[in-house]
Amino acid sequence: MKKQVLSSVLCATMAAALLAGCGSTSTGSAAATSAAAAATSQAAAAATSAAAAATSAAAAATSAAAAASGSTIKVGFAQVGHESDWRTASTNSVQSALSKDNGFDLEFVDCDNDSAAQLQAVRQFIQDQVDYIVIDPIVSTGWDTVLGEAQDAGIPVVVIDRTIDDSDKYTAWVGSEFTNEGLAAGAWLKEYTEAKGIKDVNVLVISGTTGSSAQLGRSKGFDQYVTSEGWNKLDEQTGDFTQDGGQQVMESYCKSYQGKFNVVVCQNDNEAFGAEQAMDAAGVSYGVDGDVILISFDACTAGLTDVLAGKINADFQCNPLQGPDCAKIIKSLAAGQTVEKQTFMAEPWYVHDSDLTSITYTNNAGQSVTEDLVPVTQDIVDADY
Repeated sequence: MKKQVLSSVLCATMAAALLAGCGSTSTGSAAATSAAAAATSQAAAAATSAAAAATSAAAAATSAAAAASGSTIKVGFAQVGHESDWRTASTNSVQSALSKDNGFDLEFVDCDNDSAAQLQAVRQFIQDQVDYIVIDPIVSTGWDTVLGEAQDAGIPVVVIDRTIDDSDKYTAWVGSEFTNEGLAAGAWLKEYTEAKGIKDVNVLVISGTTGSSAQLGRSKGFDQYVTSEGWNKLDEQTGDFTQDGGQQVMESYCKSYQGKFNVVVCQNDNEAFGAEQAMDAAGVSYGVDGDVILISFDACTAGLTDVLAGKINADFQCNPLQGPDCAKIIKSLAAGQTVEKQTFMAEPWYVHDSDLTSITYTNNAGQSVTEDLVPVTQDIVDADY
């Protein structure tokens, strides 16, 4: 039997509050654009202040409860690795939310993109008799046995970011709808190329770690537009979500497909940075004023900086700040409450140009959705993760 743990103290979800202040900027006069940017800045500042106050109050209440009971919640966290800016932000978010001040004893393992090491880390958590396990799975399959072991030990598992597709023996998942990210990228490229009068769309893709749910979902969503629009996808190779990987793949592309491509899709910002380096070295112009349209995912601070500068045309956010939601779920479980099986993060789509204000597409649930496009300003960059 698991030991009795602390009663529920809800942690503030800073990411959702912050992102709610990021609205789209409609086309129109310079005055309207300036007013929209000012409104965005003011909303972001207000949301940040409110989120900070809520987080401080939650942390104080949790700390007081832990001190009164003399116990903490022991959690094991098996992270993918440290391959990108996004991953660093994700790790920091979880470590901050599951801190000692918030009533947690966190055992953290950086699995360095080694699936075998991640399975071993989870088994060690079980042996250590932690109260809860948090996993960001490197790959989406091969989990049923070890999750069964955690279940037999009475240890609830919370999955974040990437998904587990071959087992339902986890309690909750927090993350992004990766297929919708790919669909949104495809919908944006369709509208953008039509607006610019670009008829021939020749695409190169630098994908993420093969077999990860982020790679599978983004490829699946974008490929639906490749098929429906008759685009020519010249190649797709993995850059493993790293800058070095993106650079190496793009160097190869520049040699093999010289003069034959006008779109590059990178499945995270770090790959996009590497692709930029390779195209710079090869004399290939890209971005808003270039010959090649550059699309990215994640929308980290450096990524949005490049969107603002016109190097990246569009960046589709994958929100890494799952820590507060993770803490909220664990606290609710500790109090004997029922939690949702899935929690989706709030995520905007960022662009350099304000010519397109929104995109409409059919999402992965079969629903027609219209979502705003957010032209990047310096205020948005400053408020990013």
